[in-house]
Amino acid sequence: MKLEARGLFVSAGDARIVENASLHVASGELVGLIGPNGAGKSTLLKALLGLQPRTAGEVLLDGAAFDRMPPIERARCVAFLPQERRVEWRLRVRDVVMLGRYPHQTGYGAPTKASERAVDSALRLVEAEAIADRSVATLSSGERTLVLLARALAVEAPFLLVDEPTTALDPYHQLHVMETLSALARRGVGVLAVIHDLAAARFMDRIVLMSAGAIAGDGTPAETLTDENLSAIYQIEAVRGMKDQRQWIVPWSRRQTPSP
Repeated sequence: MKLEARGLFVSAGDARIVENASLHVASGELVGLIGPNGAGKSTLLKALLGLQPRTAGEVLLDGAAFDRMPPIERARCVAFLPQERRVEWRLRVRDVVMLGRYPHQTGYGAPTKASERAVDSALRLVEAEAIADRSVATLSSGERTLVLLARALAVEAPFLLVDEPTTALDPYHQLHVMETLSALARRGVGVLAVIHDLAAARFMDRIVLMSAGAIAGDGTPAETLTDENLSAIYQIEAVRGMKDQRQWIVPWSRRQTPSP
C-alpha cells in the first residue's frame, strides 16, 4: 500500500504555506519529514489528512482518492499523533487510549475483546502500563505524549502519521519511541514522522526535506542531509560518524555569516 500526496498547495490569506508539495510513504517504510521552523511540515501533514484545507493537489491511498473515502474508513486506515498534546477531559489513561478504537466500535456497547487487546498492546509498546489507571490530568507533558502516541497505535491502522513524537521526552524515551516507530515499520506499517532532532534521522529509511513550504530533497538520510543542504536550509554545520553500520549526525555550530 502507499499513501501519497501530489502537488499540494495550502494558503492562509495571501500567504502560501505549502507549495506544490509531493511525497509518499509506503507500507513498511519509516519516513522522516524535516525542515526549519515554519517550513510547512505540520501544515503539510494536516493537509495530507484532510484536516487542513488545501487550494490544490490530491491525496491518494493505494491509488484511490483519500478524500472520497468515508470518514470512518479514513480513520481506520491512517492514525495520527498531532503536535498539540492537550486532553480536554479528565479521563483515565486507559480510557484515552481506548478512544483510538473509536473507528472500530459499533454502537454504544462495551469495548470488544479486540479493542481491549489493542489498548493493552499499545500501552505495552510505549511502556505506559504502570500509569494506565491514572488520570491524564496528573501526567507530565512527556507522559502525555506517550499516552497520545499509544492512542494512535491502538487504531492499528496501516499508516501512522506523527508530528514531533519525541517532544518533551527524556533521552531514554526518545530512543524508545524511535525504536517503536522503526519496529512498526518492520511489521509493515507505513510511518511518516515530523522530526526536528537530526540525530533521529539514523532510524529513517528516507528523509523528506522541506524549505519555505516546498520539498527541497527526498532520499536516504545520507542523500538528503548533505553538508550543502544543512548549510543552505538550516544555516548550520554538523559532525558525523558511523556506529553499527549507520551514520549518525549532530548539529554542531551555526553557519558563520559575513559581517556587513
